[in-house]
Amino acid sequence: MRQANGAYIQIRDLRKTYLMGKQKVHALAGITLDIPRNTFTVVMGPSGSGKSTLLYLLGGLDRPTSGQIIIDGTALDKMDENELAVYRRKKIGFIFQSFNLVQTMNALENVAFPLRFAGVPASKRRKRAVELLRQVGLENRMHHKPTELSGGQQQRVAIARALANSPDIILADEPTGNLDTASGFGIMQLLSELHRSGKTVIVVTHDPRIHTFATHSVYLLDGKVVSEAEFQAAASFAFQTASEESEPKK
Repeated sequence: MRQANGAYIQIRDLRKTYLMGKQKVHALAGITLDIPRNTFTVVMGPSGSGKSTLLYLLGGLDRPTSGQIIIDGTALDKMDENELAVYRRKKIGFIFQSFNLVQTMNALENVAFPLRFAGVPASKRRKRAVELLRQVGLENRMHHKPTELSGGQQQRVAIARALANSPDIILADEPTGNLDTASGFGIMQLLSELHRSGKTVIVVTHDPRIHTFATHSVYLLDGKVVSEAEFQAAASFAFQTASEESEPKK
């Protein structure tokens, strides 16, 4: 269902509640947010702030308890499961902290794998995968399996796989979380290049270095959007509290 004109991504009073035993956990507590097309948005927040939940809802991997997400004029809550699957395949490229590569496949096969579900012939799948691995600088590692690649190289394979179906939106969940400093910076640069090529990139992270590449920043605390000042005050308080608790008692 098409909606009225507005931002490329519109999030309206989004809420997600989980049941943990008999207790309700409000992962998202009424988020309203607009994300323009062709931007690089960084979502910052501590563990439990709801940032990964927000990413999964944007990607159609889960449904909200209430509220609405509208992508390019189309409301996700109006889609059935088959329509959501098509949306994920055509519109979204996912990048995960743990890479999520198929261990029995080499880099070329991992990148080509999503194209099977799009009905792309084998020869064209291979050609597309080769192009993407060259794009991320791994033309000499095409036939290596994940266990034969460094963490940074595995994440580059994961990025190439995310691009296989030419998605408009890249969703990255802590893409530098398992990487050393140099490899992490390389991944940030690669995401920035994707943004400059016309993709809409949304990254959830703890890594403040990504702000260097971002066009927009969003701060989450306890499932709500807060200002940068509120976020920094809470971070300072948490650091001070942790420091005091770690000091030996006299």
